[in-house]
Amino acid sequence: MKKRVKLTFPQRLIKEPVIFTMAKKYDVMPNIRRARVTETVGEMVLELEGTEENLEKGIKSLREQGVEVELVEGDIIE
Repeated sequence: MKKRVKLTFPQRLIKEPVIFTMAKKYDVMPNIRRARVTETVGEMVLELEGTEENLEKGIKSLREQGVEVELVEGDIIE
């Protein structure tokens, strides 16, 4: 299953490997579609691929760390 999400990172997480950590921990494959990172804000549009359960856990962990997660264009079904 694939989901496209927009992530907005708070300043304190911009230099942290939150995407890498989430991908490894929950077996989710991220594909960066667009990104804009400055000293004060980070925004990314990602396509995340994995099982539905792993995607939900990964997205939940991002939110718990303070990353704002929005679904973009709904789910992408193959």
